[in-house]
Amino acid sequence: MTQNSAPPNWRRPPGLAKGTWEYVHQRSIARHYDDFVADTPLCQLDQQYVERVLADVRREQSAGHQEKLLESRPLILDLGCGTGRLALPVSESGCDVLAIDLSQPMLCELRQRCPAPAGGQIWPIHANLVQLQGLRDGIADHAICMFSTLGMIQARQNRIEFLRHVARIVKPNGTFVVHVHRRWAGLRESGGWRRLAGSWLHSLRDRESEFGDATYPYRGLQNMFMHRFSGSELRSELAAAGWRLDRLDRVDLQGQRLTQSRWNSSGYFAVCTAFE
Repeated sequence: MTQNSAPPNWRRPPGLAKGTWEYVHQRSIARHYDDFVADTPLCQLDQQYVERVLADVRREQSAGHQEKLLESRPLILDLGCGTGRLALPVSESGCDVLAIDLSQPMLCELRQRCPAPAGGQIWPIHANLVQLQGLRDGIADHAICMFSTLGMIQARQNRIEFLRHVARIVKPNGTFVVHVHRRWAGLRESGGWRRLAGSWLHSLRDRESEFGDATYPYRGLQNMFMHRFSGSELRSELAAAGWRLDRLDRVDLQGQRLTQSRWNSSGYFAVCTAFE
């Protein structure tokens, strides 16, 4: 077995598909990740979205509590942080960040980019998102999980386990921002009808497969895994894990802006609150 070849199912960490295993161990993907996403509109949009939501939350929480908030910086979980695409600007805004990813090559890139603590600190953590038992309850103020990282977790029970961990680690009334790709956006893609029908049929034949699962070629990998969500499915998984959905925004097909159109929507930004 080569370094990047995936082990059999029973030896892989929970929630990790074969293609995802290869992705997190591929050093060339980590080295060129920033260049690859630099011109991706969705990556610019989700950074603006996260910064706006966190700024709004901090402003609301600061009302009447200025002295207390000045004593310490908010701690943000960046779940599936990659090379620090969001961790870096969030830390520069004055927050500390626990930057968590399963890819050691991605975290190596992040460690090289971590700035001197002029703003907040960044602490890279190597962990599988489904297995966050090592993090104590209520240590984080807020959390983000962007660029469809949630969809990279295979199987509903594993995604809910991850979401429960986040709800446990984030303080009561903390905010969680998450992005997922929308299943029915496939209808706007070439061959999308056929792929959606195939996913549905496969889910009927294989108990471990779900409607919305897909594998596709990605940056030299042949079987990259992604689960695409319906709106009701996303709501259901968040609720099952103890999150209250406060806001659901649609992202347009180009990933450039928010939209009210369901037909022109590629995915969702969800803003949630942890139940007390």
